[in-house]
Amino acid sequence: MSGFKKFLLRGNLVDLAVAVVIGAAFSTLVTAFVSAFIGPLLALLGGQPNFDNLSFTISGTVFPYGKFLTAAISFLIIAAVVYFFVVLPMAKLLERAMRKEEASEHPCPRCRSEIPLDATRCKFCTSEVQPA
Repeated sequence: MSGFKKFLLRGNLVDLAVAVVIGAAFSTLVTAFVSAFIGPLLALLGGQPNFDNLSFTISGTVFPYGKFLTAAISFLIIAAVVYFFVVLPMAKLLERAMRKEEASEHPCPRCRSEIPLDATRCKFCTSEVQPA
């Protein structure tokens, strides 16, 4: 029983469980955003964005390709919304954070070694430098 308890309380399992729950909630949020805002905007531009009723029949068998078409368009819209409203802003935010970390040093004008921004003398070639 103690092995099962250790398994359940292991950090990775708890992190994974939290990620799944947050992912499900985020999926619901994105789907609601797309259906409440993006879908009506597309309907304004090009008519009704629902193609569920489109189908064709061969030898008495109905192929409802409209459901697939609606799901594919919905997937592309959701992917675009996630990319432009989540992935791209997060990438910009991480880039800014990395830039702030990188700004702690600058190159020495003589030997091109990385020295702290507030240094008045290079620790490698000992030449005097202006603090950045």
